[in-house]
This record gives sequence, C-alpha cells and structure tokens, in this order.
Amino acid sequence: MTALTDHAAPSRTSRGRSWIDHWDPDDERFWAATGRRVAARNLVFSILTEHLGFSVWLLWSIAVLHLPSVGVQLTVGQTLWLTTVPNLVGAAMRIPYTFAPARFGGRNFTVVSALLLLIPCGLFVYAVNNPDIPFWALLLIAATTGLGGGNFASSMANITHFYPASRQGLPLGLNAAGGNLGTSVTQLTMPPLIVAFGLVAVGWVWMPLILVAAVCAYLFMNNLTRATSAYTLREMAAGARDRQTVIMSVLYIGTFGSFIGYSFSFGVLIKSQFPDVKGANFIWLGACAGSLARPLGGWLADRFGGARVTMVNFFVMGLGVAVVAAAVGAGSWGLFLGAFLLVFVTTGIGNGSTYKMIPAIFRARELAEVDTADPAAVRRATTRARRTAAAAIGIISAVGAAGGVLIQQAFRISIEQSGGIGPALLTLAGFYGVCVVLTWACYLRKVTVGGVRTSLAEAGV
Repeated sequence: MTALTDHAAPSRTSRGRSWIDHWDPDDERFWAATGRRVAARNLVFSILTEHLGFSVWLLWSIAVLHLPSVGVQLTVGQTLWLTTVPNLVGAAMRIPYTFAPARFGGRNFTVVSALLLLIPCGLFVYAVNNPDIPFWALLLIAATTGLGGGNFASSMANITHFYPASRQGLPLGLNAAGGNLGTSVTQLTMPPLIVAFGLVAVGWVWMPLILVAAVCAYLFMNNLTRATSAYTLREMAAGARDRQTVIMSVLYIGTFGSFIGYSFSFGVLIKSQFPDVKGANFIWLGACAGSLARPLGGWLADRFGGARVTMVNFFVMGLGVAVVAAAVGAGSWGLFLGAFLLVFVTTGIGNGSTYKMIPAIFRARELAEVDTADPAAVRRATTRARRTAAAAIGIISAVGAAGGVLIQQAFRISIEQSGGIGPALLTLAGFYGVCVVLTWACYLRKVTVGGVRTSLAEAGV
C-alpha cells in the first residue's frame, strides 16, 4: 500500500509546493489516485485566464463601432486596420507564448500572462480619454490586445502535459472553449455596458477580473518539472518543417481560422447583406455556438477518432457555407442566420477534433519506432511525443489564428470586387473540400506498412 501511495502521489520539489516533480498521467494508478484531481484544478484556472485573454483580444472589434461617440473619427480603412492588427499580433504572440510555460513553469507564466492583460486595458482607457491621439498611436494600442490572443498557445501547451494522451480531447476542448467564449462574452456584454457607462468602461471592466485570475493562478495552479525541459527553439524550428505540422496547420486554418475570421466579420457581413437587421442583437451568437461546440468536438474525437470526426466535419462545413451563399442569393435572413450558426458549430467541433489529433499523431509516430512490449521504451517514446506535440501546437495555433485574417480579407475582396460575399463563400466551400481530401489522404487512407494495411486513424489519430 505504501508503494502504491508513493507512486500515485505527485512529489513536490524543493523549489516549493507549486512545483511537481513526479507526474505520470499515463499511469492508471497515478491518474486515478491524484492525477485527475490535480489536472482538473489546473484546467479550471487555465480556462479562466484564457477566457479573459480572448475577451481582451476582441476588445477593439466592438470598440471601433463606438469611437465616434468619444470624438475619434476614422476612415473605413483605418477601422479595418484596428480590428486586423490585433488578429495578426495575437497570431505572432502564440510562438513565444508556447515556449513560456516550458521555460518558466505553467503556473508561473499563467500569472504573468494574466497580468500582462492589464496593459491593453490601461492603454485603451488612455486612448478613449485622449480622442486627439494620432492614428499610429491608436494602432499600437490596439496591437497590444494581441497579448490576449497569445494566451491560447501557452494555456494549451501547458494543459497538454497534465492529461493522459488517450484522454486529451475533452479537456483540451474545454480549455479552448472556455477561452473562445471570451469572444462572444465581449460581443454580448460590451454594447449595453457602453450605453450605460460610456466607451471607457470597456477598458476598466476587465481589470479587476484580470487581477482575480492572476491571484487564483498563483494560489491554485502548479508547475510541472517534467514540462520545463519540454522543447527548445531548435526543436520548434525543426517542427515547423515537419510534414505533419504543415498538414495540421492547413487543417487548423480551416477550423480555428474560420472561427476567429467569422467572429471578427459576422457583424459586418450581417450589416452588408441584410442592412435592415440589427446585427448587434445576433453577432455574439456565432462565437458562442462555436465555443460551446469545441468540447463536443474533443469528446467525439476521443470516442470515434480525431481524423474521422475532422473529415466529416469539413464536409458539413462546406455544405453549410454553400447554404449560406444560397441564403444570400435568395435574400433569406432566417436561412442565412441558421446556416451560419451551423458553420460556427462546425468550426468548434473541428477545433476540438484537430487538437485531439495533434498529440495523437506524434505519439503514433514515436510508438511505431519502438518495441511496444517494453514499458520503458514506450514511456520514453511518449515523453518525446509530448515534447514534439507541444512545440507543434505553438506553430499550428499561430498559423490558424493568422488564417482568420485570410478569411477577413476574402470577404473584403469579395465585397469590393463583386458587391457581395457569394464569391468568398464559394471559395471557402472549395477550401473545405480540399481539407476533406487532405484529411482522408493523410490520416484515413490505408497504406501498406511491413506487409500490413493500416492508417494513422487506426493508430488512434
């Protein structure tokens, strides 16, 4: 009994109670005894910080509509830049943020990343109180909200280490969904807050919540010693050239790139295609639907396999976008809203299933090179897979976020060139079709390996 207790309980390092030396979630006894409880606690407070990160990241997407009320007059082009730059900066920040938990500890960097969100909030208050501020300064202030977009990568890379490889779909889906919901929370709560207290309240309202999140992370989260040597910059550079990283980056553009791109654009699309509809009443529904669907995608991937769910999901995405295009052509607001909400749901399901695939792909590849009857060899292979997957997550999440800009630009070009969004929608439907074929060819198509017909999907991907 003593041996079991020693093996099952996470040991603490001399650096303090926040550090855990022994962490082996793939060991069933360890996981059942204490691993599940500790992992769940870290997940809860990771979700809180990531949620606030998304809320701050999307801050300017709402604020730009109300800048004239405080005396800030901008052209349409300048307004678009104020919503595009945060997206670009958020995508770029995901690379260094992926490294940060491994370098400083997951709990430590969650505290830091939360406190950094005070910068864009404080600068927003300054900008609103100084309406004569030059546009370049306003652009730099908007860019700082990209810090919130970076939180996703550090949070996901950190939580990956806490859960067994076979059970990562649902917790990663929950973690990401909690963050993604910050998008709809901002879009839903900010308009009435602005009406009641003025535009400056958009900056002030997040500050106390950010401080609460930082204190909770400090008190209740943990650093994993095993994760502090997770990967190096050289490994990430090598990962960027890895065929699997490239493929999953393309698929993640299709899922998360679509989610964030549609979230930024939904209100503009409603206004341009159905000017008699008050978009503010509906804009938050899309991001909410996509966020809530993300854990479902992770659960389905755990149950049926990430590759299978992803391929079917892309097929439905393509159909959904085609129906949106038909609704625009017919001038049907009800069909447009229903079909677009379906598309948002599929972006969430796809986000969950693709994130299940990433660690599974690298684990399957590592295990294919070792004797699976040797527990020590399997353990080493699993550790290597976690390192590779954590590094890949940073690259894939950054590319996916940057893909949101491509979605925005596709709609802009379509409207400018044709006066409508039909061409952009049909182009996107074609892209989702390509993703269906890519997923099948790379992960579901059977190939002969050592005289045996198999696929990566059959290896748990």
